[in-house]
Amino acid sequence: MKKYNQVILLSIVMYIILAFFLGSSLIQMENKRNQTYRVESNRIMDKINRGEAIQQIDLSTYTIVEDIQFLDNSITDKQIIDSFFTEENNKKSHYQPYYQHGELVGYIKFSYQMPELNIKQVFWYSQFSLCILELLIVGILIYLKKNIIQPFVRLNSAAIEISKGHLKGEIKEEKNRYLGRFMWGISHLKDKLDISRQRQLEMLKDKKTILLSLSHDIKTPINLIKLYSKALEEKIYVKEEDQRHAMHQIREKAGEIENYVDEIIRSSREDILDVQIKQGEFYLSDLMNRVLAVYQEQCDLRQIELTVQKFDNRLLKGDIERSQEVFENLFENVFKYGDGRRIDLSFYEEDYCQLIRFFNTGNPVCDNEFNHIFESFFRGSNSQGLKGNGLGLYICREYMRKMEGDIFAEKSQEGMAFILVFR
Repeated sequence: MKKYNQVILLSIVMYIILAFFLGSSLIQMENKRNQTYRVESNRIMDKINRGEAIQQIDLSTYTIVEDIQFLDNSITDKQIIDSFFTEENNKKSHYQPYYQHGELVGYIKFSYQMPELNIKQVFWYSQFSLCILELLIVGILIYLKKNIIQPFVRLNSAAIEISKGHLKGEIKEEKNRYLGRFMWGISHLKDKLDISRQRQLEMLKDKKTILLSLSHDIKTPINLIKLYSKALEEKIYVKEEDQRHAMHQIREKAGEIENYVDEIIRSSREDILDVQIKQGEFYLSDLMNRVLAVYQEQCDLRQIELTVQKFDNRLLKGDIERSQEVFENLFENVFKYGDGRRIDLSFYEEDYCQLIRFFNTGNPVCDNEFNHIFESFFRGSNSQGLKGNGLGLYICREYMRKMEGDIFAEKSQEGMAFILVFR
């Protein structure tokens, strides 16, 4: 973006230079005309001051001054005076008082015809300036086409291919500074989507295999339960001891079925968040700048009061990208279920850990639901009619724990608070 701003600045500078060049050229031509007249009038006055009579001055040797008239100071005739001070058509006049021995004796009138501007010269000056300006505009347009429009057209086709699910192939990287990193990001996203799809297919295949195996295994206890139930129903077991044994077997097989069901649930939840964490270090201010760059404006648009207290810029342990996603999930959770009044971010330290308290006003969940808010696929009673999958807070907890931190919740009469713990 910096180089693009330099191009804009260059175009403005070139325009100013061309405008100054053309304007100064016209001014110089006008000054040259006026200077010619002043030179001639000064030469004539010099002759008059040396005693030469006005009638004896040969005007044929001059190019600008065409006529000289003298009005004696003793003349009082108004008609003569008005005629003297009236300019002739197509001519300009200049009046200059004439003194002898320090006394005003009259006025000298110079009638002159200013030469016209050199239209041809003006034309070529203007054409030269317009040509330079046009070349500059064409250069800028070619530059924009090569560095912005053409890469964006290629990006458009790549986006269409991705939307159709065509994730194979490579996206050509751009070397320009405007869309180079953006195109690299799209290519990286395409590769990530392809890897994610392959991983998802493999995971679905594994889960299908597990479910088929469990479904096969679960049939054995079910058949036994059916067999013992039928025997009890038809009173095949006469002895009380046999009846108790049959009921004991039914209970045992029901327990086996329960274990199989738990295994199915566990396998269905496994790898739901198969995300790699890049464990490292980052400063708290960098994380908050990223978060506030997005959600300060979002809160302003929703008229939510966002308060961020002062904090020490500590060095935190974890993945800044995943930490940003944790805040994103918390903000989106507030936008859905909060009352839209206030969000407070406060910071404090405890046991050598950095704690960030994320509080929002609103009606908290009930005690029964509060104990399950971090579970996957859990949605509270206040989520009816709202889109979601019940994974936001679950993802937050998994991310924080994978970064060797943690997250826990508090509730009060005013709202809910989530405390993030960074090591």
